[in-house]
Amino acid sequence: MKNFFARFIKDESGATAIEYGLMAALIGVAIILVVKALAINLSGTFYKVSQNLA
Repeated sequence: MKNFFARFIKDESGATAIEYGLMAALIGVAIILVVKALAINLSGTFYKVSQNLA
């Protein structure tokens, strides 16, 4: 049993999967924030255009 826990602690194969998952989550959050910022800018631009056309 002691040998099993020693091997389990030294095993790092799952750590890379967790790191990739965290990186994917952070990239997803960054994409969402950029899209929201662009949507706000586009909304303002379309509002200005519609006001100038009226």
